[in-house]
Amino acid sequence: MELTYSNQLNGFDPEKRYRNPEHFDKPEAGVTSVLVIGDWPNVVDAYEAAGIDVSVREAKRVQMVGATNQAELEKVVATLRAEHGSIEILIGGLEAGEIHRPESGELALRLFDLLGTIHTSVGTLTTERDGLLSTVKALREELEVLKTATITPPADEASEIVALKAKLDEAKVPYRANASKDSLEKLVANLSGA
Repeated sequence: MELTYSNQLNGFDPEKRYRNPEHFDKPEAGVTSVLVIGDWPNVVDAYEAAGIDVSVREAKRVQMVGATNQAELEKVVATLRAEHGSIEILIGGLEAGEIHRPESGELALRLFDLLGTIHTSVGTLTTERDGLLSTVKALREELEVLKTATITPPADEASEIVALKAKLDEAKVPYRANASKDSLEKLVANLSGA
């Protein structure tokens, strides 16, 4: 099996097998030849030591847009590294459960500002949710009070209802089992008028 070591991001030949040399730790079994694209001496040395045929091809040079000389290129790379470092610090803080404003890095500062906006929005939503929960709890308590009030009449009214039902039972007048006090009083009033 032929294996190609390259850190390219595109342009892969579907007929070939690729490995990223940045993740190389030891030669793979069953490999008959290796093509290494770029400067990866650890890959070359390991396969040559294992007696595998190794070919090396120079990697394509990447043209940096806007960088005309080595000094400009180094400046761009330094800026990118600083940006990367600031973002890593920001992410590390978030993973630890805290957020700190980065000292530098345009992207890191923009990310910090957006996360602050998100944090504020989540705080507002949490406050509104908590307010709604307490309102719902109060409404449920009120509903339970109302249910109890309609099902169970006050003690003195309950005794009056029992007395009215007793008079109607004695007179053998039919009435509904859940009749209200007013309807029972009307039936008793009709008894005395009869």
